[in-house]
Amino acid sequence: MDSVLGALQNPWVIMVINGLIAGWLAGLILGGGGLIRNLFVGIIGALLGGAMVQMGLLNLPINLGTWGNQILVSTIGALIVVIIARVIAR
Repeated sequence: MDSVLGALQNPWVIMVINGLIAGWLAGLILGGGGLIRNLFVGIIGALLGGAMVQMGLLNLPINLGTWGNQILVSTIGALIVVIIARVIAR
């Protein structure tokens, strides 16, 4: 049990879990996807969303707690990534 809790404190594991959830949510909202695509879109979205928050371009109107805020920011970033990819693909 300690090894599982230790793994959940690893930033890379947190980023992958966060990316999967954010990518899955973006896939539900905009359609399409698959496990691998959702993972990549979610991780890239997490990086983009985090950068937007740090630059002051994205301010959350509500506080959902640490995990909730991270997933919301990552999902917003993933949605932006999917929209940009679809515009470029046209």
